[in-house]
Amino acid sequence: MSIPKEILAAIGMPETLDTPLGQFAFPDGLPADDSTDGLYDALDLIRAVEAFLVAMPAASLAAIRAGLRNVGVTSARQIGITDPRFNSTSLYLTPNTDTTYGHTFLDLDTDGPTVVEVPPNALCVVDDFWFRYVTDLGLSGPDQGAGGKYLFLPPDHEDEVPDGYYVFRCPTFTNWAMFRALDGVEAIRRIRVYPLSQAAYPPPNEFVNLADRPHNTVHANDATFYDEVDVVIQEEPLDSLDPERRGILAGIGLVKGDVFGPDQRLRAILAKAAPLAAGIARALAFRPRDPEAYYYPDSSWKRLFIGGSHEFLREGARLLDARAAFHYLATVVTPAMAQSPVGTGSAYAYTAEDADGRWLDGGHSYRLRLPRHVPAKTFWSVCVYDCQTRSLLATDTPYPSLSSLSGTVVAEADGSTEVWFGPTPPPGREANWIQTVPGKHWFTFLRLYTPLQPWYDQTWRPGEIERTG
Repeated sequence: MSIPKEILAAIGMPETLDTPLGQFAFPDGLPADDSTDGLYDALDLIRAVEAFLVAMPAASLAAIRAGLRNVGVTSARQIGITDPRFNSTSLYLTPNTDTTYGHTFLDLDTDGPTVVEVPPNALCVVDDFWFRYVTDLGLSGPDQGAGGKYLFLPPDHEDEVPDGYYVFRCPTFTNWAMFRALDGVEAIRRIRVYPLSQAAYPPPNEFVNLADRPHNTVHANDATFYDEVDVVIQEEPLDSLDPERRGILAGIGLVKGDVFGPDQRLRAILAKAAPLAAGIARALAFRPRDPEAYYYPDSSWKRLFIGGSHEFLREGARLLDARAAFHYLATVVTPAMAQSPVGTGSAYAYTAEDADGRWLDGGHSYRLRLPRHVPAKTFWSVCVYDCQTRSLLATDTPYPSLSSLSGTVVAEADGSTEVWFGPTPPPGREANWIQTVPGKHWFTFLRLYTPLQPWYDQTWRPGEIERTG
């Protein structure tokens, strides 16, 4: 019995297969000797690209920790702070310039169970070393802004847990603690981090001012990216990561307990895969194809958390593209950023495009209109970032931003606010101007802190960014 041609065409393999990864021969369905190596190279390239996209959260945190260590924050006893505010001196993924930050890494392997004390009116988050949410502390946490003591347990903790703490067991030994306090830098300095074993007489913390100490916390876009991921794999428990991601990483030699030493062939493939994956991440971030990424059907304003899920879930499915886009542009994972009750948390919108869909160009001038009654109970801000580094744009001022906290923003006669961007300020608009750099593209984030109902029901929406010159 002969197999009909249409069935064979559907289930078989052509003699020659042309693909974007090369041409391969399959005589009578078997891979030709001179095609097999190429097919495995193609598989390793695909796996390496996928590994970049799914392991970006870990690489990002490994890079942040390395950056902190380079400026002297080497243990949880030390807390890096940005006094008075974040500025463009260092490379961080899309920070704001409006509040003082503090951050450190909890080392539950070395220190064991660790206590974090937060003052009232704080906005703090702890994420594990795979950038998964552990808990909020402060206004969005169980203390609800009253302040309190939190106890973080390592994944292998078996001893009894004392009373008097908000207790969380962490999936990883290393955890990133990020602190903000609405009452300013002095409130940040009241934060305490110490091992539970020293709770009777907590040692003092050292606060290291990072504001004017240049350092890089952005993960690599070349083959060294995979070395950053390997740091996390080797340090953390095997079951801190799901088998699916572990399998993808193992496919290119990233295995806990094994030395990551790719041979010349694989290293060359990784050198191709990392920039390709980074390019894909940039497409996902700046031109997403999921309609839900856009706040409005006729707008370029985009959201960070598609589906309102800090776990990047929709109908039980992991939104892999959304997770990759988020981690390529941003840090800190918390439900308070994704979907929080009206009047709590924060809301974010970003764009790299003008009203006509063109990339924002530092050599041109632009205007953004914010209608009256911006729905932000606490404050709003607009920050400008470098498209290459995704960090604050370096200009003549270390604060490329405008905020309702500044006290200098000038409103229009109808109560609206116009934010101006460009290499030089429009005459008479200096107070509302953010400088850009000719020859560089840029993008911006609009942030609303404690957003109100008009933001959620979209009865208030920002204007598009219009080119004016």
